[in-house]
Amino acid sequence: KTELRPTFKDTPTLYFHGLMGSYKNEEPLAQAAKKQGITTSVTRANVDKKGKVKLIGTIKKNAKNPLILVNYQDNVQPSFKRNGVYASNVVKALKKKYHINKVNMIGYSLGNMSIIYCQIQNGNKSSMPRLVKEVSLGGHYDGAYFKELPPGFRQPKGLKLDQNGKPNKMNQTYREMPAVRKIYQKHSVQVLNIFGNIGSQSDGVVETASAKSLKYLVADRNYQEFEVTADHGSLPSNGKVLQKTINFLW
Repeated sequence: KTELRPTFKDTPTLYFHGLMGSYKNEEPLAQAAKKQGITTSVTRANVDKKGKVKLIGTIKKNAKNPLILVNYQDNVQPSFKRNGVYASNVVKALKKKYHINKVNMIGYSLGNMSIIYCQIQNGNKSSMPRLVKEVSLGGHYDGAYFKELPPGFRQPKGLKLDQNGKPNKMNQTYREMPAVRKIYQKHSVQVLNIFGNIGSQSDGVVETASAKSLKYLVADRNYQEFEVTADHGSLPSNGKVLQKTINFLW
């Protein structure tokens, strides 16, 4: 079966919001990229609770750096695997409509689990568009520490990382994630890991060590970090974060 050519030439970028968030968290980046003339196309993908995707707006043929703001109806989904299915369904819907063969992805907070699990589930499938660039904002890979979280999602006490970013203690969900390493090793992805630190090595929700444990998952390939003085909630609208993201992706 011959692959159909993509209907536009620039790599589309998908943006996944965090817990209790929506596409509105993603709008500051869209506005900044439009204002700078970086993108001429901002559309949306709504995912309902069953994982069905509705694409809102059309990416035109001559679109420059299309940005797709993803919105999950179930934005308190505790299953990282389910979030991976939601993300995969968005990629499949875009492929079906526009015949894309590669994507960039941005994740904020829980949105990063959509990316990791989409990679675990589909990263090696030749039929799926390849992930090229990834931006992580405030990712809680080895957990966060607030009491509302189920125990398996909490950050282990006394968490430390070795030089490869491998944690000395892995919570229940992190233990599933190293399955993604071989995919990152096989298919090179450029990764930018942005995390906040408002003192005491934490953004107020996610500790620096948990955010930096992404390094081990992506097998340290083409990986860079950017620390910013910002709390967890303000990361998606922080000026430095927006500019760093824009410069990295485009």
